[in-house]
Amino acid sequence: MGVASMDSAPARLDLHLYTRISLQMTPHSKSVAPRAPLHLLGLACAIGVSTIYFNQPLLVEMGRTYGVPAGRVMFVSGATQVGYTLGLLFFVPLGDLLERRALMMRMYAAVIVALFLVSVAPTLAWLIAGSVLLGMVASVTHVVLPIAPDMVPNRERGRAIGTVMMGLLLGVLLARTFAGWVSRIPALFVYAPRLFPNGAFWVTDGWRYVFIIAALGNAAFLLLLGRVMPRLPPRQHLRYADAMRSLWTLYRTQPLLRESGLIGALVFASFSCFWTTLAFLLSSHYGLGPGVAGSFGLVGAAGAMIAPVAGKMADKRGTRWVLTAAIALLAFSYLLLWAGVAASLPFALHIAVLVVGVIVLDMGAQLAQVANQTRIFGLVPSARSRLNTVYMTLYFAGAAIGSLLATVAWGRWRWNGVSALALTLISLAGLRHAFGTRTREPFNPDSRDDHPSLDAVLEA
Repeated sequence: MGVASMDSAPARLDLHLYTRISLQMTPHSKSVAPRAPLHLLGLACAIGVSTIYFNQPLLVEMGRTYGVPAGRVMFVSGATQVGYTLGLLFFVPLGDLLERRALMMRMYAAVIVALFLVSVAPTLAWLIAGSVLLGMVASVTHVVLPIAPDMVPNRERGRAIGTVMMGLLLGVLLARTFAGWVSRIPALFVYAPRLFPNGAFWVTDGWRYVFIIAALGNAAFLLLLGRVMPRLPPRQHLRYADAMRSLWTLYRTQPLLRESGLIGALVFASFSCFWTTLAFLLSSHYGLGPGVAGSFGLVGAAGAMIAPVAGKMADKRGTRWVLTAAIALLAFSYLLLWAGVAASLPFALHIAVLVVGVIVLDMGAQLAQVANQTRIFGLVPSARSRLNTVYMTLYFAGAAIGSLLATVAWGRWRWNGVSALALTLISLAGLRHAFGTRTREPFNPDSRDDHPSLDAVLEA
């Protein structure tokens, strides 16, 4: 049905707003934006996103600090994801409205403050509140990510996104390794008992060092960012209220955005099921501590290296093919992880199966993310931060829901429940993909003829 036949007054007002915003978009402007190195953007994503994953291998230690059971302390991980989702919704749209270098520097400064607050949290309630705040400001990652496709020709969009996404996923995975081993710093204090008396929090709470050292690392990066990052002026001039209203319009008028958001949410929910419960699995089944749990992030980093390849495949074969491969890999990984834990295998073989399962799991998650973001960034180039806001809000809402559901599943059914939950989520993603958009490539932003949704709005 054509737009002109719509008789709803709110719909006409909504389309009028979108038309006014769309007419301000200038993807073919002759002015050339300053170029930020893709690898610097990847580093920025890695540092920003890592802060919300430090807590996952540390949950057991945090529970000991506050004397609470696993079922309560696991809400720390979910609270961080909730905060991140709020940041995506309310902060990331600013990337379309403000000078992005200054916005990034302010948000990284806020990350430093939030990390220090988490490190000194006196109670579990304060830790959860600080984790929400940390998650909100760590959404700076997704102010950075939409800059990548602006740096390259449209035909290389997948490659650029893959390069920066490799940094992001390495941050997600290596954060756990960093946290797991840095938390062991108090083990060194036994060699100087007079300087470090038993019972002091800096001796018993190794997890606090993770956030303190991370804050110092973010401060060093902030100095680098100020020296290397060029100024990146906004591509259009909008009021914040207009930009926020346009989020719903983008969601409503772009079916590919809705499809990608739902698939991304289901995939990341299944991904979060594993990482939220890994520390408890290793502790209860194998008696292994947070250092080993964190080391699985280093293992998973091998899967992250597929990101540039995924981007090139998306450019060459199309995003739908990449998504099909991603969902197949994710399903296989959880079948392998479930069978490996359930089977009566020697300890070394159990760990080997977990290692292979983690690599395949991270490969699948990375393929899905690169494919989805290559799709959405081709829709409306001048609204990439807002497209990313809609997509990533759904994506991390999925992560938060996955973490919370995995907490319940672990409490009632242990690893069997977690694995069944993850496979159910992956199956739902597969069904949505099977009945989804059949176009081989994303809509071409260089041609309105290939972009029926936008075409209808502009002719309203």
